[in-house]
Amino acid sequence: MSPIALDAWLAGHPYLEPLARFTAEVNAAAGEIEARRAAIPAWEDYARDFEGGLPLLKSDSVRIDLEPAGEMAIALVRRLSARSAAGGPMTADVAAVESDLARRPDAPRRAVEWLLGDDSFTPASPGLLRYLGWTVMARYLLPVVEASAGWRNEERWLRNYCPTCGSAPAMAQLIGADPGRRRLLSCGCCATRWQYKRTGCPFCESDSQRLASVTVEGEAGLRIDYCESCRGYLKTYDGQGNEAILLSDWTSLHLDLLAHDRGLKRLAVSLYELTPLLQP
Repeated sequence: MSPIALDAWLAGHPYLEPLARFTAEVNAAAGEIEARRAAIPAWEDYARDFEGGLPLLKSDSVRIDLEPAGEMAIALVRRLSARSAAGGPMTADVAAVESDLARRPDAPRRAVEWLLGDDSFTPASPGLLRYLGWTVMARYLLPVVEASAGWRNEERWLRNYCPTCGSAPAMAQLIGADPGRRRLLSCGCCATRWQYKRTGCPFCESDSQRLASVTVEGEAGLRIDYCESCRGYLKTYDGQGNEAILLSDWTSLHLDLLAHDRGLKRLAVSLYELTPLLQP
């Protein structure tokens, strides 16, 4: 498949342009804050937990310091607030998040714990904080995610949740050719990709007899795979070469709407519950 440029994709999907502009603004602001990176753990200390199916960030055998990622998230909110002072659809939400975090002396730790599932902290504008928090968390964890991909035996993690953070997959990718074709699941939070069995539902794990697909003409190999048992669906990229665009999740939000209209359920968290940008 020939490479797809983002501007060409947006030309064919103009309703995504407000989110594209905000994404570019966030990335620009993230590039202005101090870039910190997580230290790669001792994999031999984690090996037993890995074999037992425990995601890396939930393991007590290796402690990855995540508070710097929380500090990066707060720095990003502040920088974004300064950049968006002139106004915009997300200005009020950014200001609310900044004010909320400023009142909490333990904000970096609490923000990270909330991203990982601790519901004792209720943030202002949770959709925005989830998006901004995982934007910097994925950057912070990038060396660990890359090193983990080289260390782990994919055949020993054929599980339906992310080996790094434990999230359900946001998307899937089919690569190669039969009979050796593989399915990779993609985490929408930390951007880890991992191998999963070629057939079967990645949510309820029903067998392949209960799976179906919806193809959409002109969508560059994207389709919706869904389970007739649990009604959960997974946007799937059938191809290679355009991962940066087609596995970004936000670039195919129109397929989420199509799936919703068909009575299907998104069972993975979305980082794009950004109402001011998605309103018609």
